[in-house]
Amino acid sequence: MIYRLLSIFLIGVATFGGDFASAAPAPFAFVNVNVLPMDSEVVLASQTVVIEDGRISKMGPVDDIPLPPGTRKIRGDGLYLMPGLAEMHAHIPGLADADNLDRILFLNVAHGITVVRGMLGAADHLDLRRQLALGHRLGPRLYTSGPSLNGRSVNGPVDAGSKVRQQQAAGFDFVKLHPGLNLREFRAIDRVADELGIPYGGHVGILVGVPEALRRGQASIDHLDGYLQALVPEGTVYPDAANGLFGLGLTGLVDESRIVPLAKATAKAGVWIVPTQTFLEHLVLPPAAREMSGRPEMVYVQEATLARWSKSKNAVLNDAGYDRAGAEQFIALRRKIIKALHDQGAGLLLGSDAPQVFNVPGVATHQELELLVASGLTPYQALRTGTVNPARYFGAEDEFGRVRVGLSAELILLEGNPFADITNTRNIRGVMLKGQWLDRQQISQGLAFWALR
Repeated sequence: MIYRLLSIFLIGVATFGGDFASAAPAPFAFVNVNVLPMDSEVVLASQTVVIEDGRISKMGPVDDIPLPPGTRKIRGDGLYLMPGLAEMHAHIPGLADADNLDRILFLNVAHGITVVRGMLGAADHLDLRRQLALGHRLGPRLYTSGPSLNGRSVNGPVDAGSKVRQQQAAGFDFVKLHPGLNLREFRAIDRVADELGIPYGGHVGILVGVPEALRRGQASIDHLDGYLQALVPEGTVYPDAANGLFGLGLTGLVDESRIVPLAKATAKAGVWIVPTQTFLEHLVLPPAAREMSGRPEMVYVQEATLARWSKSKNAVLNDAGYDRAGAEQFIALRRKIIKALHDQGAGLLLGSDAPQVFNVPGVATHQELELLVASGLTPYQALRTGTVNPARYFGAEDEFGRVRVGLSAELILLEGNPFADITNTRNIRGVMLKGQWLDRQQISQGLAFWALR
């Protein structure tokens, strides 16, 4: 009901609501716009980009491109057009939690997120994926896992293989791994997944380890899970508790000379990495939870969720063993690993793990971009992790991820050049979602509607 009310409150159902794509949208043209195609670090100045039937039909110098009859013109003077961003580690509610679901979907779209990889799937996400693909619900393109395979949901290697078969038969896009799997269970997942052609990714169990995940070709490793353990020299003895929080307690044991060889091995294995650096920095570094709870984007977060996030952060910062210098060293080390992975040719994917511990959907994706730049990537290199690279990961290079004739019109219009300053990705004038245009006014209205305080 509330979703339908939002549809009416905004510009009308045909443009923004329950039958989001019930009719083919009229042609659009971005006129005299600067285009960031993302094929290379180039800005194509003074272009016209025509959108018909949800796809880019023409693109070229502003005076060379004729417009179809009835085209709606969007002036691009001084503005920058780039592909929509992919959030490659998101948590999406189920259909039963409709209001929260639609809030999270809208927050992503409002911040230019046009593709989402759902990392905690449920049975009804298959229906949600269909609704989004048909335009019956406003939201990004969705790729979804099934319910995660972990130490509690899997009972031995036979069960592990059976669950992979079930998820592949159901039609999920990939299998999500959580901690707790033993080596035999992991190898059964790998064997059946390879047999059926369904990728698997996520965490790396302590009993599995990064070298084994690389050997087996795990599709993605998220959070840099297991990387600090892999940097500790063989034979080093340490308590199990040091493994907590992705190896926060291991920083003093790490041999940094192992970083580049591990990055090279990751690249050679073709395993993609989703660092989710925002999640870790928000969790283990100051400021305190009370201050973070007052940030502007927290108006979109339910009070109960904020309380849970605060409890998690306070548990870290107030722990008797917490050492701020050690936490800062942990973050600096993770940034070095990110830079080395990029420099050695490993594939990085943009993902923030939102909503999670002060990571607000949409906002956190832009924060993640900024942390990739803080880790040593250029803005262009960081932007590829959320555009070209996700399209490559999904085998969808002819569908999205660039501004090119023939591709789906999933685009962001920006007020500044993000190649010059990555924070310009936050300055959104409008978002195009499969040919449907959401201007700044509509986005602002929607954000105001979904604000909780």
